[in-house]
Amino acid sequence: MEDSAIVALYWQRDEGAITASDEKYGGLCRSLSQNILNSLQDAEECVNDTWHRAWVTMPPQRPSSLRAYLARIVRNLSIDRWRTRHSQKRGEGMEALVLELEDCVPAVQSAEAEFEAKEAAAAIDRWLDTLSREDRVAFVRRYWFGERVDALAGQCGCTPKQMAGRLFRLRSGLRRALEREGVNL
Repeated sequence: MEDSAIVALYWQRDEGAITASDEKYGGLCRSLSQNILNSLQDAEECVNDTWHRAWVTMPPQRPSSLRAYLARIVRNLSIDRWRTRHSQKRGEGMEALVLELEDCVPAVQSAEAEFEAKEAAAAIDRWLDTLSREDRVAFVRRYWFGERVDALAGQCGCTPKQMAGRLFRLRSGLRRALEREGVNL
């Protein structure tokens, strides 16, 4: 089913929208959540919460890309769940991603920093446009979808150590690009 038809089902308050969303994007959402949470049960709960969140936000939202809309919802829910679960202890998964990027990407800490965050996001988009397709895909799959380094390495035909080095060089390049654009780190 086309995304526009699924969105129309949400707008018509037809529960078939949830079934259609799960059939088309359930695998993506489960994988993304699992990569962040490292727990099948928590990932399944986040995916179910995603369908609920989509149900209550459409209308008024009418996403042009249902895939991106649902991926963003499940990612945000998964990160929130991860933070709750790890508020008192250090863990794996998302923490490793945050630690890898913390020197490159500034954290938003106040409402006043909202504009700077948008500028940083635009600068990151411009930087991503300068990368080869392979580097861009590796970077996004690691830092947006949370894929493990060894899984990325296997898919790219290199060793985990080579992939880790590649990701380090990409993060260093991002840091330099953000500094050139005057983004406060």
